[in-house]
Amino acid sequence: MTAILMSAAGLPVHLTCVPQAASTHKATKKHSSVKEGRKMSKKAAPAEPEAVVKKYLEEVKGSPADEDCIICMEKLSSPSGYSDACEHSTLKPETVGRLTSCQHSFHMLCMLAMYSSGNKDGSLQCPSCKTIYGEKTGTQPKGKMEVSTLPQSLPGHKDCGTIRIVYHISSGIQGPEHPNPGMPYTARGFPRYCYLPDNEKGRKVLELLRVAWRRRLIFTVGTSITTGESDTVVWNEIHHKTEMDNNLSGHGYPDPNYLDNVLAELAAQGVTEGCLRP
Repeated sequence: MTAILMSAAGLPVHLTCVPQAASTHKATKKHSSVKEGRKMSKKAAPAEPEAVVKKYLEEVKGSPADEDCIICMEKLSSPSGYSDACEHSTLKPETVGRLTSCQHSFHMLCMLAMYSSGNKDGSLQCPSCKTIYGEKTGTQPKGKMEVSTLPQSLPGHKDCGTIRIVYHISSGIQGPEHPNPGMPYTARGFPRYCYLPDNEKGRKVLELLRVAWRRRLIFTVGTSITTGESDTVVWNEIHHKTEMDNNLSGHGYPDPNYLDNVLAELAAQGVTEGCLRP
């Protein structure tokens, strides 16, 4: 059941690439270092799962639409397929809710089961259109994000220098939010070096990546699609350029669409320009 619910929620699709060798380019200026622990930031503790569901869905009065709930695949006019999984809920199996912004409808018990199988961070993501309600956080292990600048230009961005990001994550023990709590996880290929053009759009991407890092969205623990290894740290749907000098692998430059693509990927995780406002 958990696998079905996580798939419906879009969580998580594990992306990774061949680890990049340590950069030989010398950094000229250190911007900052951001550490991330397993504890969430200074947000209030998330509400109870049922309260979160009721916060973002409004109950549909009268007869629901003649369509399927895409979580349990039962008709909305029929009881939820996850009634047995939420026996202690006050929600009735036949209750249908509509998300307040995107207006997609689901059994409220199905949304409760989906939320309860995930990170339980106080946010919901529509399984149909992926609209995020609240502040989404991930399951990235603790580590450090370092940022510096290089004088060299990236192919396709000859008018500026380069921003270098270095991610440090070490092997450790999985927490309750990970696939196998209490079991070890590996961290292959770290530190990982990534590059952005040091221009206006590149710096905007950098600031949004800082937000994504603080929200634990850059990496997760899962199965590497490159090596097949399970219980290892992998990329988490926000693509990075790990090569400076060529794009033969698809992980380097030039790539005229990369900055726009990564901005769209960040937005899909709920990380937008609005997050940068004071």
